[in-house]
Amino acid sequence: MKINSEVIARTALRLLDDVGLDGLSMRVVAQELGVRAPTLYWHIKNKQQLLDAMATLVYVEAAEKLTPRVDPTTWEDWIADWARHLRQVMLSHRDGARVLAGTYVNHPAVYQSVELVLQTLGEAGFGLSEAARGLPALLHYTIGHTIEEQAHAGAAYGGDNPYSPERVAGSVDAERFPLAAQVVGTLLSADGDAGFEHGLRIIVLGLRAAREEQGQC
Repeated sequence: MKINSEVIARTALRLLDDVGLDGLSMRVVAQELGVRAPTLYWHIKNKQQLLDAMATLVYVEAAEKLTPRVDPTTWEDWIADWARHLRQVMLSHRDGARVLAGTYVNHPAVYQSVELVLQTLGEAGFGLSEAARGLPALLHYTIGHTIEEQAHAGAAYGGDNPYSPERVAGSVDAERFPLAAQVVGTLLSADGDAGFEHGLRIIVLGLRAAREEQGQC
């Protein structure tokens, strides 16, 4: 097999399910490929560049789903579906959201998806600047929520997950923090779908409100 940056990144993504992001290293990837670690450094200089290459694959996979809006799909439904798909792609890889967070992804698929979102929001009445600020708000929410969701799954804790419902129940002193005790199950819920949809609705409503406010100026 010819070694290149894409082969290295795909191998690293495949290894994530077994070792997680904290267990991933250039040495582990090299062992999987049957080469010595210095061989990888001809193509990827360090772990940060490895993460960038992995994040590129994740984002490109998600971007393939983004197609032009067609009637009667509303802009709200269209952009919410994009966020849902991005989340599902990240969830398909252990620590997938952590891989994408804070990495540098410079690929035509990024700019193609950005162009399509800006175009769609512009057609819905957003100014270019407002649309450009709204897109990161949606992306950052989606990535951040998924990071927490994957953390709550407890893979890093082995068989002693502190987020398990039985551990969460009764974890707050109800006498000192009565309100928190009543909702701790909601705050640390294992139902990632419900939590994500609630927050997504807030983001979309906020985008709508920003557009309407802009129209009144």
